[in-house]
Amino acid sequence: MVTFLKNQISKDSILGSFLFFLVLSSWYILRPVRNEMAVSNVDELPYLLAAGALLMLLINPLYSWIASRSNLIKIITVCYSFLILNLLLFLFSWTVLDFSDSAWLGRIFYVWCNIYSFFIVSLFWVVIINTYRNSRKRSFYGVIMAGGSLGAVFGSEISKRFSSSFDELGIGLFSLSAALFLFFAMLLAIYILSISKSDKTSDINNAGGGSLDAIGNSLKTKEIRNIAGYVWIWTALMTIQWITAINIVENWSQDSEQRLRFFATIEQVVSPLTLIVQLFLTNLIIKKVGIKKILIIYGFLFCIAFLIYGLMPSIIAVAFVTIFLRIFEYGINKPTREIIFSTFEKNDRYKSTVFIDTFISRFGDLSGSAFITLGKFTNIAANSFPLIAIPIAGLLSILGIQISKKIKFKDL
Repeated sequence: MVTFLKNQISKDSILGSFLFFLVLSSWYILRPVRNEMAVSNVDELPYLLAAGALLMLLINPLYSWIASRSNLIKIITVCYSFLILNLLLFLFSWTVLDFSDSAWLGRIFYVWCNIYSFFIVSLFWVVIINTYRNSRKRSFYGVIMAGGSLGAVFGSEISKRFSSSFDELGIGLFSLSAALFLFFAMLLAIYILSISKSDKTSDINNAGGGSLDAIGNSLKTKEIRNIAGYVWIWTALMTIQWITAINIVENWSQDSEQRLRFFATIEQVVSPLTLIVQLFLTNLIIKKVGIKKILIIYGFLFCIAFLIYGLMPSIIAVAFVTIFLRIFEYGINKPTREIIFSTFEKNDRYKSTVFIDTFISRFGDLSGSAFITLGKFTNIAANSFPLIAIPIAGLLSILGIQISKKIKFKDL
């Protein structure tokens, strides 16, 4: 394992890993504030989620228009600078304009945070899949994901230390810190793209095309439509799993402190195990098991998870399923999907991947939530919902088969 890890450590993998560290640090500083806004607006959450999905649908053509006319360096500069400016505007509104007590500012901030999180991560992967494209650099994806995991832990710790300032300073320290991390991420991304110009496998010039390419290709191009469907079904299944888990936890204990300890314990288990998988096992598993089988396996894993929830709903089941699915997602399946994205044509690497990672993912969340909501209007017992969702999990594997038939994983 030590020898394998040494082979994964290079200038390229370190730069990519540190870039993801900065990006996720920025987001995880803001994430607890976003969650606090969710708690404050719990009754409006379905509407806020719908607003976020609609805005992502509207923003994507604008992003595609920029991508059609700009190289990747300019895209990162424009998009990340715009998001940094947004953070400063929220800070200005919160402090100078004294909108801290405005319920609407909190709701707008919640919706914006969801857009922020999806776009900064998606744009990061646009950089990676357009510069780390040959078989050797693709093998770095696990190490790069590990950098993101460390960034999530680091950003969460910063946010935790700032928590005592929230009542007095509001989002001030959170916004400034998140903006600073994203600024350094922008500079590093520009550096990575600049040095990649000499690499024949990288491709950072403008994509050409039009502003509706991402939406159009996701509908009419079979390969793109299949992976978009895969991400949609996956996010819907994860949402069904999570809502089911929340209900089980709520029935298990009415003590908020006990529930918080349970969730904290899961995070303490997931984070180090995922990091170990990303550093030592991701590349090995992808090579040994193969991308095709990984895509297909995910549906079977959800079937097992839903059977456990339906037949043995318990707090132990929640812990096992949550830990296992999250490790599989962030340690294996997410790097696998990014490898698939790296095989797309330039136009789709720039545009369709962002559309899938933003709107399609958010639409999947809404679909999973709608599935549970519609179920509540029936006389079906709550613990039967996951059993009813098993055919949807089967559809995920079918889509995995369709993707694996079409995508050709050639070296560059």
